[in-house]
Parts: sequence; structure tokens; C-alpha cells
Amino acid sequence: MKSFNRKYSSLLLLIITSALIFTSFSCAKEKNEEAVTSSDTLTSHKMIIKVNSQTFTATLLDNKTTQAFKQLLPMTIHMTELNGNEKYFDLSQSLPTEASNPGNIKNGDIMLYGSKSLVLFYKTFQTSYDYTKVGTVNNVEDYAAALSTGNVTVALEMD
Repeated sequence: MKSFNRKYSSLLLLIITSALIFTSFSCAKEKNEEAVTSSDTLTSHKMIIKVNSQTFTATLLDNKTTQAFKQLLPMTIHMTELNGNEKYFDLSQSLPTEASNPGNIKNGDIMLYGSKSLVLFYKTFQTSYDYTKVGTVNNVEDYAAALSTGNVTVALEMD
């Protein structure tokens, strides 16, 4: 009987050890796959903004608004000055929204006002309006100077 218990205990220990090794390998593989997916997602959401002779890059968020917006690119648009802090353009179609009040708008924020107005902000200020965030300009140095000269023509394309 002791021999049977010892064999049973050894077999049970072997099964538990195998299960732990398999689980560890499986978790490590999933983490590695997630890391690859995350970096691919970030890379695929880069946008180029050209204003006159200057080029800026932006990182777009991963949401339904941005997914629909990317389908409209590339585009060259004539943006209208508003309030000395933003440029806006009314898109040809409505996009899905998840509007909320950000409290503060930052230089470089790319937002959607309502479901059709694309807004590029080039100054930081407080707001009481609701927007859906699309993305953020990565290199804001000289961004305000490029956009603050009245109405401008802007080219937008995915990187």
C-alpha cells in the first residue's frame, strides 16, 4: 500500500509541475504577443500634419472616432481661424463621437466638436465645451506660430 501511495504522490507531483510549467510558458507567450500588438497599434496611428512648409507629427487615439477619421485621409483642407487659439474645418460627413468636457485644452490637441468639426488647437486654455479627442501633436514647438496666421491650408495624412 505504501508503494501505491508513493507512486500516486509522485504522479500527482509530476502533473502539478507540468501544469505550472505549461501555464508559465503560456502567460509569457501572451505577454510577448501583447507587447508586439501594442507597438504595432501605436505605429499605425501616426498622422502627418503639413502647414505651409512645416511638418508636424501627431499620435491618434484608438477609438471609433479616429477609426472613422482615418478613412477620410489623406485630405487637404482650408481651416478657419477661431478665437485666436484654434483652427476648424467642417468635415463632409459625421463621425462617431464620445464627447466630454476636457476642462483644459492643450496646445497640440486634435479634437472633434460635435460630429463634424475637426479642430486643431494651438494654445492652452480652459474650456466649458464638450469635445471628442482624436489625438495630440507630438512636436508642438513652432506649432502655434505655424497655425496662428489666420486661415490656413493644412494637409493631413497617415504616416
